[in-house]
Formats: sequence, C-alpha cells, structure tokens
Amino acid sequence: MILEKLIDRLKNLKPRWLWILGGIFSLLFIYSLILLLTLPNVAWLKKENPVETAMMKYRQEQENKKNDTKSSHAKTVKKLSKWTRLSRISPYLIQAVLIAEDDKFYQHEGFDWEEINESLEKNINKGQIMRGGSTITQQLAKNLFLKPTRNPVRKFREALIAVKLEKELSKNRILELYLNVIEWGTNIYGIGQASRIYFNKTPGTLSVSEAIRLASVLPNPHRFSATSNQSRRMQTKRRLIVNRMLRRHVISQEQYDQALIELGL
Repeated sequence: MILEKLIDRLKNLKPRWLWILGGIFSLLFIYSLILLLTLPNVAWLKKENPVETAMMKYRQEQENKKNDTKSSHAKTVKKLSKWTRLSRISPYLIQAVLIAEDDKFYQHEGFDWEEINESLEKNINKGQIMRGGSTITQQLAKNLFLKPTRNPVRKFREALIAVKLEKELSKNRILELYLNVIEWGTNIYGIGQASRIYFNKTPGTLSVSEAIRLASVLPNPHRFSATSNQSRRMQTKRRLIVNRMLRRHVISQEQYDQALIELGL
C-alpha cells in the first residue's frame, strides 16, 4: 500500500523533479559503493588478536588534547596486553554480559531489529537519543575501527562492518574479541585487565557477583563503577541480571542468595 502510494506520487511529479531525485539517488548509490570498497578487512581477525583499537587511539587523542600535549611529545597509545580466550573467561561473566548488552546475540545476524525498533520509538517519544539498540557485533565494529561520533555516516559504516564481521567470524570469536577489546573503565581495556584491576583475579575465576558488577557498567564504564553500590540505576540493572541468571538456571538458588548479599541488593 505504501509503495503504491509512493509510485503514484512519483508519477505525478514534473520531469524536472524526477531528474533531481534521480541525481540524488545516483549520488547516494555511488557514495554507498565507495563506503563498501573502503571498508576495513576483518578476515585477519579469525586467527590474530588486535593489539590496539580505534577507540583506544581516540581516547589517547582526547587525553593529549586535554593536556595540551604537542604531537611530537604525544604519549604512545596503550596496547592490549592481556588477551583471554573465551574458554578461559568465567561463564558467569559471559552470561551476565549477554543479558546486559545483547540478549539475542546468538540468534541474530548482527542486528536486533526488535530492539532497534523499540529504541527508535523511545527516542522519538523523548525527542532525543536515549537508546542506541546496538548489538555486541556493532559495538565491536565501532571499537575496532571507528570513532565514537554520532553521525549517520559513522553508523552506516558501523553497520556495514558488522555485516562483514558476522560473515567472516564465528559468534564465539566475535564475543571473544568484544570482551577483550572493550573499555571496562578509564584506561582499562579488555576483561583480563579489568578482572585484575577490580578484583585481583583472572577472568576465569570471577564469582557471580563480580561478573554482574562488571557487566552492569556496560556500555558506560566511564560513568559507572564496578565496585560502587551507590547508583540506583546500577542496582536495578544488577538485580535484573541476577534474576535472569537464576530463571535460566545459570546459577543456583544458593548462588543467587549469596550474590544478592554481595551486591548489596
């Protein structure tokens, strides 16, 4: 019905406007083709681990500008030094992150269309960007290759890179990359470093409550702290995660009760 109405309106347009629309669509097509041809290669990520990301470079650039550091004396970008295989990461942390960030990760192909639709509706109702609806794959694309700017071109590139990641890599590899490159706090990159700094543990030995604390700060690790119990928003999010973990039999009733105590809920 909508398509038929659109066709009828196009038929009623004057030739001059048809030429203008044709030119616009041609330019959009050419621009899209250029974006496709300039997308980064992701196939190497099948077997190799990145040592730095676009996000890490961006944070360093911001820090240099803040400190008025001259480019010739700019600090070296931090490297990802503590890589942890997915099999060596606590299953509690994996489940907590999936619940918090992308509950349908293993069902979708890079985009959660239901979440995107809900986010659009909420943003329209609020008149501002309140939710993004980004999946783990999209967040990985942004962290690895793009700057965190809010513009349509960047989001379009993010989507295209996400498609490539889903095509080239397995779901487990995407999740492993994500957990090892994202920010968990200021200048804290990767779950290996985060586990050590926050709890003096390896990622494989994180408890239920520790895993939930880490997962709850995503995707705003600069605003919230994994070790703080003060934020009401964090308390609500942590309760949601632990409740779902119990319902899905990820944890036992005894583990649930203990986690509530440790989380201060």
